[in-house]
Amino acid sequence: MIPLETRLAEDRKLRDTALEVFSTDLRFIREDLRAKGVGERISDRIGSSAMDIVDEAVDYAEANTGRVAAALAAVVLWFARAPLIDGLSRIFGFDAEGEEQDGDEARSDDD
Repeated sequence: MIPLETRLAEDRKLRDTALEVFSTDLRFIREDLRAKGVGERISDRIGSSAMDIVDEAVDYAEANTGRVAAALAAVVLWFARAPLIDGLSRIFGFDAEGEEQDGDEARSDDD
């Protein structure tokens, strides 16, 4: 029985030591949270992540100016497509259905 009692005493010492380490870690975490709250930590982390993304985007834009300019031009043209198409149809003389206008006023078949 002595080896069993020795083993039990060693296990209790390990348990007490682990509890002491855990309690110390918990105390440090609580002190750290008092110094800076969870919400403030989250906002700091999100802010720093956003700044990292902005820095990467700026680096990419500096390295690929042609591609970025082409993409921006494509976006502008996409949003301005309806006025551009209307203007081109007026310039080339097409109406809304794609039929060419001959310059005469619209006539009805009743004339």
